[in-house]
Amino acid sequence: MKFFNNFLLFVSLLFFISCERDQKKQTVFIDQEKVKHQFIKANQQVVVKENDEMDYYQKSHNMPFVKTNSGIRYHVYSPSGKGDSIKTDDVIRINYTVYLLDGTECYSSKNDGEKEFKVGMEDIENGLHKAVLFLKSGDKARILIPSHLAHGLLGDSKKIPPQSPILYDLEILSVEKGHRK
Repeated sequence: MKFFNNFLLFVSLLFFISCERDQKKQTVFIDQEKVKHQFIKANQQVVVKENDEMDYYQKSHNMPFVKTNSGIRYHVYSPSGKGDSIKTDDVIRINYTVYLLDGTECYSSKNDGEKEFKVGMEDIENGLHKAVLFLKSGDKARILIPSHLAHGLLGDSKKIPPQSPILYDLEILSVEKGHRK
C-alpha cells in the first residue's frame, strides 16, 4: 500500500511538472487596440444604461431636472431669493441625504452631521463639486450624479454599489467666499 501511495505521488508530481513546463512555453499575444476598443465600448454601454436610468427616474418622479454637459442633472425645488452664487474655492455647508435611484437611503446629515467642504478642492464626489456651482446659498435642490462622477466602477465599498448613479437631496446652509474658517 505504501508503495502504491508513493507511486501515485510520483506520477502526480510528474504530471504537474510537465503541465508547468507546457505553460511556460506558451506565449500569449494581446491585441492592445482591440482590448482598448472593448473597454471603450463597455464604458459607452454603461453611460447609456445610466442615462436611461436617470431619464426613467426623472420621468417617473415628474421632476424638471436641468441636464448639464457633464451628465449631472439638478432641480432647484426651493430657490433662495437672495443667496450668493457658489464658486470654486468657496467653503459651503450643506444638509443632505444621498439615495440610490431605487430610493434606498445611503447617507444623511441627520445621521452623519452637516457636510462642509471647499468647492473643487476636497475629497468628495466630483459630481457634487460640479453641481453646486449651479446653486446659490439657501437653495434646496435634488442632484442626480452619474456613477463616473460619484463613486465609479467600485462604489464606495460601504453603501453605494459599483456603477451606481446617486441622488443628492440637499440644502445649501452657508457659503463663505474663497476661504476656510
